[in-house]
This record gives sequence, C-alpha cells and structure tokens, in this order.
Amino acid sequence: MKDIKSLLKKIICISVVLTVLFSFVSCNTSDSNEVSPSSQEKDISEQTSVYYDPFSKENTYEIGDNIISKQKGTDYGRIEKDVKYYSTSAEDYKECNILLPPGYDKNNLYPVMYVIHGWGGNHTNQISRDSYLQLVYGNMLRENLTVPMIIVNVDMYTDKQEDKESKEGYALRAAYDKVIDDIVIDLMPFIESRYPVLTGRKNTAVAGVSQGASEALATGFKWLDRIGYIGSFAPDPGVIPTEFYKGTYWNVPTFDDFPQPDENNMPEYLYLAVGSNDPWNVDVTLYYRDVLNSKGIRNQTDLVPGFEHNYVFWRVCFYNFLLKIFR
Repeated sequence: MKDIKSLLKKIICISVVLTVLFSFVSCNTSDSNEVSPSSQEKDISEQTSVYYDPFSKENTYEIGDNIISKQKGTDYGRIEKDVKYYSTSAEDYKECNILLPPGYDKNNLYPVMYVIHGWGGNHTNQISRDSYLQLVYGNMLRENLTVPMIIVNVDMYTDKQEDKESKEGYALRAAYDKVIDDIVIDLMPFIESRYPVLTGRKNTAVAGVSQGASEALATGFKWLDRIGYIGSFAPDPGVIPTEFYKGTYWNVPTFDDFPQPDENNMPEYLYLAVGSNDPWNVDVTLYYRDVLNSKGIRNQTDLVPGFEHNYVFWRVCFYNFLLKIFR
C-alpha cells in the first residue's frame, strides 16, 4: 500500500513538472512568432517610404564612350520615320520620327518622351539613324540605366507645310510657338491611338534643345496636368518676359510669368542646364532658374563648365534626363 501511494505521488509530481515545462515552452514559442508593434511599424514605414527623388542626385557631365558611341552587339531599337499625323494647330499634316525601344512589344505599355529640336531643325535632328540620342538611349538601356520608353522627335514647325521654306524671323517664331498646343492637342492623341503607351502626367515627358528647350519649358508649364517631366537644355528667351534680346523675334514671351503649379501638378522633375561657354543662353537660363526659385518651384538647374551650344552638350543633358525620368 505504501508503495502504491509513493508511486502515485511520484506520478503527480512528474505531471506537475511536465505541465509547467509545457506552459513555459508554449509561451516562448508564441512570443517568438509575434512581431512587436514597433517592428511592424518599421516594416510598414520602410515599404511606404520607398520614393525615388530625381532631385536628390547631382547630375554628371562626364560620361564614357560606352554611353556616347555605338557599341557592338547592342540593340538600339527601331525608328519609324516621317510618320504623318494631322495637326489642327497647323491646319495641315505634320511628320515626326518615333524611336521604339529594343524588344518593343505591342502587348506592353510604355511611357513617352517628346523631344523638340532647335531653331532651323526638324523632326529628324534628335532621332535618325545612329543619332546621338538613339545611341545614348540604347547604351543606357543596355546597362539598365533607364527604362524602356517611346521617344517622339517632334517637328517644331507648326503651320502650313507649303510655307515652311519661306518663313523667317517673327513669322517662323510664331509657327514654332504653336507646337506648344500641337504636342498635347494633336500629337499625343495620335501616339496614344497608334502605340501601346501609358498615359497621364507621370508617364509623359517633354525635352528640347535651344529654341526647342524654350518650347519644351513652355509646353510643360502650359500643360502641367498632362506632362510630369520637363527638360530644357540651353533655352532661348521667350518663355517669360526678360531683358535678353528684347525687341527681337527671339524674345516673344509665351507667359507673363511661369504658371504656378499646385500640389497636384508640380513637375515630377524639372531640369534646366546650360554650358558656361554657351555664347547666347547662359544669362536667360539662370534667369529662368531664379524666377522658378522665387516661386518655390523645385528645379535642378546646372551651369556646366566648358560646354558650348551643340550636340556634345545635348547628349550629356539627355543622359541625365533619361537617368531620372519615369522611375
């Protein structure tokens, strides 16, 4: 009898010990699977704070031969030349050149960049066979430095085509200025109807050089609700009133002042640049910068030592712009 009682006591003791041990292990296991509120908040914060700020990185103007020259075995995309569309702004048909990215697939959707040439040029200046923009863009894609997009080389001349060769001075400037509406009212709907493109301001960019830089700046600011990225490389006078070349056809202001963006249509990226050896547009570019700054409009404006007013400068500007748009 004593032996049985002793055995029962031992069994009860062992049961109590096992129960305590099991409870302890269960608590620890449960705790290890839980995420503390602070950890959860940190994870959520990290996920929601992922934002690419194109203004945060300084631009570079020293790019290698692997970017500016044709590289063996690299696909530079396909150019559709002299594509016609009807422009209500011109009351005539116009042409553009369109660069489709390597691996272009009609089942994909692409953002679009519209590019405007300088005074006296046309829709082939930036996009033609082995053009500097085609090479820079293709090489950047190869090295995963930009994203696939459709690039449209716009003809700035927006008027009756039969009069194109005879116009000069104020008349030519007036025909150029109409491209500001032509791009959004006529060309964009044509591109959107013919190609698989992403729409909306965050998927649309405009950039230009020289007179085209002025038109790009004016186009971007007139259509802030439609265009999110603006590149203006050595712009001429004529976007807003200035003292530079006053009284000439170079200085026919589009606006009395830059339109003031609100929180819904502030440019995603606004980039101006001019070379220190540019013979014409240093002062006006810096004046635009100062006015933008005074209005609280964020911009990245560079005065770049040593560069002039030519394609050598344009290609590094496009490199910086392509590096930062549509991210």
